[in-house]
Amino acid sequence: MNMNVPKLRFKGFSDDWIKKKIGEITLKVGSGSTPRGGEKVYQSNGIPFIRSQNVNNNFLNLKDLTFIPDAIHKQMQGSTVKANDILLNITGASIGRSCVVPDNFKEGNVNQHVCIIRLKSGFLSRFIQPFLSSTRGQKLVLSHQVGSGREGLNFQAVRSFSIDIPSFPEQTKIANFLTAIDEKITQLTQKNDLLKQYKKGVMQQIFSQKLRFKDDDGREFPEWETKQLGSLVKVYDGTHMTPKYQNQGIPFYSVEHVTNNNFKETRFISREVFEKENKRVKLEKGDILMTRIGDIGTPKYINWEVEASFYVSLALLKQSKKINSLYLSHYIGSDSFQGELHKRTIHVAFPKKINLGEISHCLVSYPCITEQIKIANFLTAIDDKITQTQAQLEAVKHYKNSLLQQMFV
Repeated sequence: MNMNVPKLRFKGFSDDWIKKKIGEITLKVGSGSTPRGGEKVYQSNGIPFIRSQNVNNNFLNLKDLTFIPDAIHKQMQGSTVKANDILLNITGASIGRSCVVPDNFKEGNVNQHVCIIRLKSGFLSRFIQPFLSSTRGQKLVLSHQVGSGREGLNFQAVRSFSIDIPSFPEQTKIANFLTAIDEKITQLTQKNDLLKQYKKGVMQQIFSQKLRFKDDDGREFPEWETKQLGSLVKVYDGTHMTPKYQNQGIPFYSVEHVTNNNFKETRFISREVFEKENKRVKLEKGDILMTRIGDIGTPKYINWEVEASFYVSLALLKQSKKINSLYLSHYIGSDSFQGELHKRTIHVAFPKKINLGEISHCLVSYPCITEQIKIANFLTAIDDKITQTQAQLEAVKHYKNSLLQQMFV
């Protein structure tokens, strides 16, 4: 088998790929600097000034973009960014992230944390950049880091990156295919963001009572009530002792399981420890877990048959006949309840936290049970669409990553 061709290849191509160094195929490898005066010279309009946070995984994020005056841009002509340049983060925690500057980008500049890679004719940025984001490319980034913290790349290291490159027609075929996948990822990302924005807006309308539901006969529901959470549900915390973990056993939940909404990958405790804790407080289907230490106020409605224990960093809101748990889990995410939590949080603590008693004192506004159920079902339906879109997005990303592993030598 020829080692200089990839595992996965388009039909009609059989030529060997040629090994080249980045320095051999580029017109420019370099970065900019922070303008004199630093953030004081940043503006709300002018020449786009790209920083490492704008270089996301495979796309240029223009949402958090700042700008510099044209006069400063002209002083920094050596680091002008043009359409189809490759941008590569070369310092810090985001080292190795890269993107291609869009075709419709007119002109911009970069700071010292972002490297500009401008290719010679005959080489496509939308072929080279996917290589940089592939497993092979990221290994090059990792192996060429310099400095005491090993979180930096210099231009010499970037120029030394070795890459196997096919003919220009094959580059074009691969680039067009991967660009189509990136467009699908962008579409799904935008759809997901819009659904989240829609839900946020609807929640504001519902929980401020500007938007009200009606009963099945079209009649108005009764007025809402407001009470302390502790008068509606019982509030508990998890075990205060860090348990001895096992390779298998009973799942043990903590803050990251709620914030990541992932309860499949957990640590495990023994049944003996679980049974002892279960006598004090039992987690059941229909309950709510809510973060209260470090991250505060992220809820998770338990909609599955559960057998698990949880850490002190989580609060348990037991299901009650006085309020619908699914409604309450949505209400916890409202601006009103988040404000209640914020003013009762101990912000000087590290990590910040809120005590159980203070959670119980938070005010909750709620309608009659029938309207609660209508609200809960409506918001849950939006959540289901967000979950579905997120799953589609992750599937396309996984598909692309698997292709990258096979399409680059």
